[in-house]
Parts: sequence; C-alpha cells; structure tokens
Amino acid sequence: MNMKKLLACTLCILMLAACLTGCGSKGTTLAAVQKSGKLVIATSPDFPPFEMLDGSEVVGIEIDLMQLVCQKLGVTLEIRQMDFDSVLAGVQVGKFDAGVSGITVTPGREKNMLFTVPYCLAAQAIVVPEGSAIASKADLAGKTIAVQTGTTAEEFCMAEGYAVNSYAANTDAETALLSGKVDAWVIDDLTAAEMVKIQNAGDGQKLVILSEAMTAEPYAIGFCKGSESLVAAVSEIIEALVADGTVQAIFEKYDAPYTAPQS
Repeated sequence: MNMKKLLACTLCILMLAACLTGCGSKGTTLAAVQKSGKLVIATSPDFPPFEMLDGSEVVGIEIDLMQLVCQKLGVTLEIRQMDFDSVLAGVQVGKFDAGVSGITVTPGREKNMLFTVPYCLAAQAIVVPEGSAIASKADLAGKTIAVQTGTTAEEFCMAEGYAVNSYAANTDAETALLSGKVDAWVIDDLTAAEMVKIQNAGDGQKLVILSEAMTAEPYAIGFCKGSESLVAAVSEIIEALVADGTVQAIFEKYDAPYTAPQS
C-alpha cells in the first residue's frame, strides 16, 4: 500500500471512530422516541414497590408512572430487565432510552447522566434481625453491612468507611442478613418496608427496620446525556402528575407512604 492510500485509509478509520464515539455519546431525542413509537426503559425488578415481578410481568410504582408518561408522549412503554448496576451503565452509553429503577439523583451520577425533576423523596433504611444489639446508626461501627451493587446505599456506606458486602439483587442482600453473613442491611425505606413485611409474615427469622435512617434522597428518571429534549418533556409531565396528586395516588395504590420532592 503506497503512502497516499495508507494516509487515506488511516483518515477513514479515524473518521469512523469519531463518528462511532459521537453516536455513542448522543442520547435519545423526543422526536426520535415519538418517531419510533416506543420508550425503552431499563429496570431491575427486585425493588418493591417501585419495580417487582407479577409472574413474568414487571409492575410497581415507577412502572405505573412511566405508563402515564408514555400515554402523554403518545408512545408505548417497552421494559428491559437486568441488574441495577447494568441499568446505570446501559443508560449512560445510550443502550436504553431511560433508566427507571429507584434511581437517586447524586452529583456523581449527574456527571454521567441526565435526570428528570424528582417525583418523590426516599430514605435509606437500616434493617437488622429481631433481637439485634444494633439500635441506631452509631451501632453500625465495626459491623458488616449488606447493600445492592451500584446503589447509593453502597456508595454512602463505602464512603463512610463501613465494612460492606455488595450483592447484585436486594433479595441476595436480605438472604445474607437472614443467614448471619452480615449484621445489617441498608436499602431504600419503601422497599425495606415491603420486603420486611413479606419476610415477617412467614415462620422464619423476623427483621426490624430501625427508626433512624441512613440518608434522605430524591428519586428521578435517568437518561443518557444528549437526551435534553426528551428529559424536558418527561419532566414537564412528571411535574404535572406530582402537582395534581396522581403520583401520590399511585403510591397509595401500592400502600406506600408518599413524600413529595418539594417537602
């Protein structure tokens, strides 16, 4: 290959790489979603009452919310299931239109993703076995805590220097607590209430949610950077659904307490 052909070939490769990089960094526009007729979301359905499985169907608070959003946009909701950390990674590279999985808005995540306005406030609850000597956050010093991989519970507990065992699913974290592999489990409060209620309805080990929470945080829907027009449209819909009481009604449908984001 002569020098001219080599330079031309090299230039083509560089241009192709730049194009692919640019495409990968682009999000989904409102026009693109409306043209395709669907909004593809990624979720981890092990997070009741926000996302959970009813047979093979994903249901929950955020699914109901996104169904309403899609109705307003005039598109169909399409759901892809995966582990929570895969939800964040997939959305960041534009593999899915949105991440809907009890995602907390944090400064770190805002560097890599776009978020809608929050639709509620949640807290990180501390769960321990009944009879545990752990009665407050201060008692967690020197203890081992179970968390779900990729969550703000994991991020916070690691940053605070706690000994942390991370699990792909909250069900695995709960099992670790029940089997004595860890001393406590940190998880979003509404999901904690749901899972602890189910566990305590059986004949096995009982669990207790401490009155003191780890943190309080806003929930929103996550998007790939470059999706500004879509985020703006979804945010406008969410703001209206919060204002008219629809979001609160969805929480009530699932017997979940609701804290509005402006509270």
